[in-house]
Amino acid sequence: MEKIYITGHRNPDMDSICSAISYAALKNLIDPKNEYIPIRCSHIGEGMAELLKSLEIEPPMYKRDMFPKVQDVMISSCKKVDMSMPLTEYAKLFKGENPSAVPVFDGDEFCGLLSIDNIANWAINKLNEDDKILDIPKIGDIMATQGEPLNATDIFEDAKSIVLGSNKRGLAVMDGGKYVGYVTRRCFLNTPKYNLILVDHNEPDQSIKGIECANVVEIIDHHRLNAIKTDLPLFIDAEPLGSTCTIVYQLFLRNGIKPAPKIARTMLSGLLSDTLILKSPTTTKIDVETAYMLATICGEDVEEFGKVMFSNVKGLNSRNPDEAIVSDFKVYTQNSVRIGIGQCEVTTLHDAEEYIDKYLDALENIRQRGALNWTLLMVTDVLKERSILLSSNFHSEKSLPYSKLREHVYDMPGVMSRKKQLLPEILHASATK
Repeated sequence: MEKIYITGHRNPDMDSICSAISYAALKNLIDPKNEYIPIRCSHIGEGMAELLKSLEIEPPMYKRDMFPKVQDVMISSCKKVDMSMPLTEYAKLFKGENPSAVPVFDGDEFCGLLSIDNIANWAINKLNEDDKILDIPKIGDIMATQGEPLNATDIFEDAKSIVLGSNKRGLAVMDGGKYVGYVTRRCFLNTPKYNLILVDHNEPDQSIKGIECANVVEIIDHHRLNAIKTDLPLFIDAEPLGSTCTIVYQLFLRNGIKPAPKIARTMLSGLLSDTLILKSPTTTKIDVETAYMLATICGEDVEEFGKVMFSNVKGLNSRNPDEAIVSDFKVYTQNSVRIGIGQCEVTTLHDAEEYIDKYLDALENIRQRGALNWTLLMVTDVLKERSILLSSNFHSEKSLPYSKLREHVYDMPGVMSRKKQLLPEILHASATK
């Protein structure tokens, strides 16, 4: 049974999280020979955590990257020997085997590795002394000085360089100060790869770190395609729908499977979040039909469920500006111009003046930290179907087609979609001299 991880994009929104959870549930049903694990590739902010808690959705586990680790290739032998064990007993224990290294303990305390070289060196030295071996030593008497141990989470390539540069037969592997296994040169003959499915994104810059080391096997998305190159063919379902969760439900239908009420509710949450309760211009007829089918399965009312969900979103004035902006933040590159665009949904814009200055400062800080040229935040009133746009100082501002409310703040009545309405205008403005 292989593990296949399913991840949404960095700074995951509800659609990204809910589609990863739901698609993992589907894949585990139709492919029980493998284990599908939903993950997130970045931390979620306090606001998102509270929203998920209010919806009784458990966030996927956090996985930092896809770089292969020492723990993926280490030998976790259940056989171990004690320092006080005579070499003859060791020989009986491993009769017919030829382990290159064996962990040695003093009671419960790990002491090091006994290698085949240690035994050979002792035997050769003893024979050189008197041509015969009369006394049998204990394991602890012939162990050589140990090499510096590795950590289980050390990057494979870094550890490989250390092992190949060592004169030791094997190196111990520790995790939190506890012995968990060991590695030899043979462990690094082949580079392992994690299997990965991307949902709600396909661009490597928006994905988990180390994606270039992973084996991407599927992509489920509703954005433009700028996918990574792969060694093997893969399954791609990219449709111009309002939510990735809509696509996932269609895949449930294609496989003749009715989702459990809890999974249906999870998909409904992601769908209504990404389509702004079906009001976003990205919403299609399929999204609407899917929302009502999911609502029937989980026993919810679409409109009421959506309003209650968004009412649980904290107002921007009470949130940390940096955290709120990056909670749903995507980076795009146009003609060498790196642009970061965040989006936050609120239920009113009446209090915007109370927090605008703080968020403009945060946009500039994020721009500098991320080595970006331009950063923007789209604040969307879900109920009134109106947004305002906050912008860092950038020359392309003058080309924006929106009414200026004040310096670096723009009014966008009827604009609700970052992908379909805002992004094309931003990319066009950035290309304008």
